[in-house]
Amino acid sequence: MTLTELKYIVAVAREKHFGHAAEACFVAQPTLSVAIKKLEDELGVTIFERGGSEISMTPLGVQIVAQAERVLEQTAAIREIAKQNKDPLTGQLRLGVIYTVAPYLLPQLVRSMIERVPQMPLVLQENFTAKLVEMLRQGELDAAIMAQPFPQQGLLVQPLYDEPFVVAMPASHPWSDRKRINAADLKNQTMLLLGNGHCFRDQVLEVCPEMARFSTTGDGIARTFEGSSLETIRHMVASGIGITVLPKASVPDMQAHDGLLRYVPFEEPVPTRRVVIAWRKSFTRRAAIEAVREAMMSCDLHGVTLLNDAPVEEG
Repeated sequence: MTLTELKYIVAVAREKHFGHAAEACFVAQPTLSVAIKKLEDELGVTIFERGGSEISMTPLGVQIVAQAERVLEQTAAIREIAKQNKDPLTGQLRLGVIYTVAPYLLPQLVRSMIERVPQMPLVLQENFTAKLVEMLRQGELDAAIMAQPFPQQGLLVQPLYDEPFVVAMPASHPWSDRKRINAADLKNQTMLLLGNGHCFRDQVLEVCPEMARFSTTGDGIARTFEGSSLETIRHMVASGIGITVLPKASVPDMQAHDGLLRYVPFEEPVPTRRVVIAWRKSFTRRAAIEAVREAMMSCDLHGVTLLNDAPVEEG
């Protein structure tokens, strides 16, 4: 059994005609017919029912052709792997990004990648940190941009930037004229949080641990509300329901006065999160990871501290 023979039976199944299949494979019809008969003899089965103007497959032939298609697809994948390792910047890169980073990073990152490495398109996946880590480990993603902490076993991690948090409130809030806000003061406020599964929710709860009790028990139910995205929460804050904590990159202009929201920084020590790019130790296209990192460094993310020379961490 050879790959050429598998290619021939797939072509006949598609064309339903030996002559047309031979033309599609750029061989003479006798050559194709002899090769298919040889394969049938080797397997001891009949793949095609011959007779009439159109060729049809036997029930067993249907299964064999389906498996042949999978084998040929995997063969093409092996060639693509070899090609990419000769030039790691050729071919798509499957990149995951957490929900609270993607809307603010991807517009600039995608533009920068197209300018720098147009031959390496990004296949993007937004998801929760836990899901992205799982997809990384299972080989469904090549790399992921996430915020620490997360389980790093079997992964290589390189920091990208540190991002401070800010407080967002309605313009009419009594704190709207403050220059800075102490994190401890948040415990007395009605807070809006992301729902379970968002790592940023956990990071905000670390800033104000008292909120964890209100968000996980029946006590003080009026003290916290949940939203599905940062933008949904921002609109809820604007409507006057409460205040929230946002990552700085989601606030392009801290001085914006649109009549609805005010943004106020924290007092020292300012709560922050570290955003990193992670990939499997077995992933061989290191130059592709570096290309993403370099494109990331060219992005203008408001208020973050880019970590140009951060070393790679091994999980």
